Amino acid sequence: MINIIWVSMLVIGLIFAGINGKMSQVNEAIFVGAKDAVTICFGLISILVFWLGMMKIAQSAGLLDGLAKILRPIATRLFPEVPSNHPAMGYILSNMTANMFGLGNAATPMGIKAMQELRRLNGDRDEASRSMITLLAINTASITLIPTTVISIRMSYNSVSPTEIVGTTILATLCSTLGAILIDRYFYYRRTRRR
Repeated sequence: MINIIWVSMLVIGLIFAGINGKMSQVNEAIFVGAKDAVTICFGLISILVFWLGMMKIAQSAGLLDGLAKILRPIATRLFPEVPSNHPAMGYILSNMTANMFGLGNAATPMGIKAMQELRRLNGDRDEASRSMITLLAINTASITLIPTTVISIRMSYNSVSPTEIVGTTILATLCSTLGAILIDRYFYYRRTRRR
């Protein structure tokens, strides 16, 4: 469905550009956009490689395990159906930790593995379990301590102070995570009352 929406927007935009005589501006925008995309990607790659290296050092030093131990009591309350020693809990904690450090690309494989394990716990049913919905909500809103991707983009555009957004990012993602948890719980309890 989303592919149809994107293709429709592209076709409609090209038709209107042709009707209004703006095709030269569209061509220019395509090439400038492609050039900017490559520049941003190289900037993101360097920052991502740096933070992945830092994550590897933190993992070797035991920092990530320590953070996972701190998050475990919170995670067991958020995911009461998941046994604390189940592989799904380990993937959930890894996903949450990577998201906290702004490493969404590194968090994604852990989130996918967590969903696969949660699906097994759900009896391989097609309907999402409570834990699957909670993980999706938390993963989408996730608290971010270091917004590496945004810092990288700001650096590639020569921001005077690319890290000044850290404080507001922590506050905004804290609010979004709390909101996601509250909405998740609201709809869960509402659904259980109907049964």
